[in-house]
Amino acid sequence: MSLIEFVNDTPFWLSLLIVTGGAILYSVGLMLLVRYFYGVDRLSLNNEVAGFKFAVVGVFYGLLLAFVVIAVWEEFRDTESAVRDEAKAVVDLHRVAHALGGVGGNQIRAKLAAYIDDVQEHEWPAMSLGNPSRSTAEALDRLSQEVFQVQPQHQREFALYQEALRLLGVITDNRTERLDGADGSMPGILWLVLIIGGIVTLSYPAFFASTSLGAQMLMTASLAGLVALAFLLTLYFNFPFTGDVSLSPAPFVAAEGEMGQDWFEP
Repeated sequence: MSLIEFVNDTPFWLSLLIVTGGAILYSVGLMLLVRYFYGVDRLSLNNEVAGFKFAVVGVFYGLLLAFVVIAVWEEFRDTESAVRDEAKAVVDLHRVAHALGGVGGNQIRAKLAAYIDDVQEHEWPAMSLGNPSRSTAEALDRLSQEVFQVQPQHQREFALYQEALRLLGVITDNRTERLDGADGSMPGILWLVLIIGGIVTLSYPAFFASTSLGAQMLMTASLAGLVALAFLLTLYFNFPFTGDVSLSPAPFVAAEGEMGQDWFEP
């Protein structure tokens, strides 16, 4: 199962339990296993040297994790802005088409209504798996054809037509941007480094030994839980349209409501 399929098919509470529980079990279990085989006295000799090395590893992985979280959060926000800008451009084009009037304006408005319905019904479910919707692309093509077929007759219509072309470009560009973010912005090599780095970081507590087993288990579990939560945060932000923590089509629903006002009716 790929990461996007895991996020899409697994409820958030279950993924939280799997990721954090797995990290804690691995780190604490390894610590207990090493402690059992080598004993407290022998492991305690490593505390000074291993502590220095663990500080270096922890700082390195902490910086890497912070960089990744910030990067995916910024990409998530950019995708959210693209969704809002696309929905606003749809409403604005609908208004321009109303001002154009005539058969061309009515056809543009009809194609806009079909496009915004298709985005909600077909493209949003497709983006949850990182894919575009073919039917939505065809709806956008039909909208573009209607805009291109308009032939302005005087200066006012020419100005409105120029604005319609600009808004059509805004819709197309923002749709492309949200589709680019749907299947994740992190390359596979970065996921590999993040996972291996997490395994190494969570393995280090096994090289230490505290006289209090309970305190060591609590410290190890706390570290594993924090690393797992940061990883889970990265995972969900990387796929902005997938899972329980995802962007909704609310801007398009609101845009559809504005377009449905009486004075917009053909």
